[in-house]
Amino acid sequence: MEKIYSNFQEQAEFVKVCPKTINFLLSYSQALYEFEHNDLSFETFLN
Repeated sequence: MEKIYSNFQEQAEFVKVCPKTINFLLSYSQALYEFEHNDLSFETFLN
């Protein structure tokens, strides 16, 4: 397991993400509202 993890870690490449993208994803996740009623599931946006 240790060898597999260390090999994968050497192959992994990290990409820098701009703050604009992070802000978009955070605001999207905060605006999404999910609820269930009986057996139905609903999703709505609070914007």
